[in-house]
Amino acid sequence: MAGVVALGFLVVLEFAARRYGLPGPLTSQVRELVIAPKSGGVLYAALALMMVVLTWRQRFIAAGAAIGIDIAFTLVRWVVDEGTTGGHPFGNGALWVMLGCAVIAVTRRTGAERVLLLKGVGLGLLLVAGRKTGDTWLLITSQTRPTVLDQYVATADHALGNPSWLVGRFVTATGPIGFNFLDIVYGQLAVAAVVVALYQLRHVAVERRFPGHHLVRTFLVIGLIGPAFYMIFPVVGPLFAYGTGTEHWATISLWAPDIPSSAHWAVADLWPRTPSPIGTPHSMPFDEITPRNCMPSLHTAWATAIFIHTRKGPRVLRYAGTFWLVATLTATLGFGYHYGVDLIAGVVFVLTIEAALRSYDRGWDRAGIRLVAYGATVFAALLVSYRFLPLTMAEHPWVFGPLLILAMASVVYGYVRTTTAWEPRATPVRQPEPQPEPI
Repeated sequence: MAGVVALGFLVVLEFAARRYGLPGPLTSQVRELVIAPKSGGVLYAALALMMVVLTWRQRFIAAGAAIGIDIAFTLVRWVVDEGTTGGHPFGNGALWVMLGCAVIAVTRRTGAERVLLLKGVGLGLLLVAGRKTGDTWLLITSQTRPTVLDQYVATADHALGNPSWLVGRFVTATGPIGFNFLDIVYGQLAVAAVVVALYQLRHVAVERRFPGHHLVRTFLVIGLIGPAFYMIFPVVGPLFAYGTGTEHWATISLWAPDIPSSAHWAVADLWPRTPSPIGTPHSMPFDEITPRNCMPSLHTAWATAIFIHTRKGPRVLRYAGTFWLVATLTATLGFGYHYGVDLIAGVVFVLTIEAALRSYDRGWDRAGIRLVAYGATVFAALLVSYRFLPLTMAEHPWVFGPLLILAMASVVYGYVRTTTAWEPRATPVRQPEPQPEPI
């Protein structure tokens, strides 16, 4: 049922993208069967997810086949002098192997074995489709939302002390080393998620079934629902609305040319040196290139999901989850991609999603319904306050700053308390009563 819903959503998004002259997620994925893929690392991460249903021998065969196909594609491109045209030199093989496993499941497997293999293939393809869906959403937001609400969000951010400006100056001061290190962490979020998911799904091949809840489900739901709020609350971020885009990082990063330059659309060249002025905010026109992907911060939501799902892992995984969360928050603010209030909304958003998924798995009870309703209410209240009370928030930071933190903390507390109560508790073994000695 979930697969049918996901496929239907992809079809709808495909038609929506075609309406604006853009390639949809299905078209983009089909093209990567032949052309150099833009998501080579994600394709191999998806292949790794699919292989959780295979035996070790089958995994070696699948990986070898994927690598062999990629080598063949690379040689053909070299012979015809096509190059990679902006894509990765690898990744086609992973996609072909996943599709081949789907064919094997239909033609060579029966019963539970067929279902398990198809679930594995579906899991891998959904990860790739989620990436393509996100790219399509971003293109649609830039085409359909000519004005952005950055002035509202930047004004509300004064209640938190303008954290993007503070962290932006810190990252700038670290120079190329700090920037490029955070850039790697920020860009490899999907790989980190796959590592955690592989740990959670490590027993699937033996138990022949998937666990009730795992990280991939949360990632996909975040990517499915989150971009809808970009259409409701379009925001481009301080780097573009109050900065010079590419020019700011040109002397630090080799990847700066990949950042679109929107200097002539910005309010002024303020970020990260000078906080945005406090005044009556209004919507402002922006270009048709820069995605409106700030509210809420989905990078924060995904990193928080990784943090949550590593809490029951071994110590090294827990440390890694904490590191990835802290580094991602630093990057989202320090690169000028998000405002501080975006991050608060992202945390509340993901905790509400997690609560809903866990409640669905265990059956909706009173505690689960109450937690989801409370999280959704707080999230909606945050968006409404950012839109209609930003000036009041900026003028009274010592009131609204703590209130924003308290609102987020209350959802965190409710989530921890509710999910802890859901955990099975070990019942102590009753010791037999001592028998009286015979007289």
